[in-house]
This record gives sequence, structure tokens and C-alpha cells, in this order.
Amino acid sequence: MLRNPENQRARRAAFTLFEILIVVALIALLAGVAVVNADKIFGQNQEQVAKIFVKQSLEVPLTSFKIAMGGYPTTEEGLQALVTAPSTNADRWRGPYIKTDGGKLPIDPWGSPYLYRYPGTHNTDRYDVWSAGPDRKDGTADDIGNW
Repeated sequence: MLRNPENQRARRAAFTLFEILIVVALIALLAGVAVVNADKIFGQNQEQVAKIFVKQSLEVPLTSFKIAMGGYPTTEEGLQALVTAPSTNADRWRGPYIKTDGGKLPIDPWGSPYLYRYPGTHNTDRYDVWSAGPDRKDGTADDIGNW
């Protein structure tokens, strides 16, 4: 019985079904590990975005507002005063001081509005700006503020 040497080479060069299943299982295992750890990877980035926004991104708009208006927005006026002229001293307002999407203020990475208070309780000579953090509850340990 003569065997075709080309068929033998082709059989040796091809993957078996078992080898393909092992590769698919390894890929699925790696994908599962990546999905499980995605929250840790991206969660840290969300906190970093909130920190940058409250500590750096709002500093220039609020300072520009203070220069034009003679002081920071009140707690009642809030950050909205950076977008629309407040009812008091509207003639001095030179805004908008921050770019927005249709007049809507930016929201934190967890979909909640940033909070503002002037005068601040943490920064008594300035303002407090903060995010309620991942739990979306103000006054908890995960709050991210400019203090």
C-alpha cells in the first residue's frame, strides 16, 4: 500500500480540532479576566477625570468670573453663573466662562452634576467644587473635591 507523501505533510501541518478548542478556551479565559478587571482599570480613570475637573478645569473660568463680577458666584447662583448671566450685576457679566453643550453644565463621570459652594467649608477663603463620587451620595468618603 502506497501512501501519498503530500497527504502526510498536509495532516502534520494542520491543527487538530482539540488544538483549536484549547486556543479558543485560552482566548475566552483572557477575555474574561480583562472584563472582570475593566472596572478597576477604567474606574481609576474616572476618578482622575473628576479630580482634574474640580481642581484645575474650573479654576480659570471661576477666576475670570471673579475678575469681571467682583467675586465668585454665590452658592445659590452655582456653576450655572458661568454659563448664563446671574440676575444680579448682569451688566458686568462677560460670559459664558465655560464651554457647554447647549447651556448644560458638564456632569461628573458617574452622571451627576458637580456641586458648588461659596464660601467653601473646606476652602474658607475660596469656593468648594466637588463630585459626589461613584456612590453619588454627597458627604461620603468617596467624594472628590478641590480641597
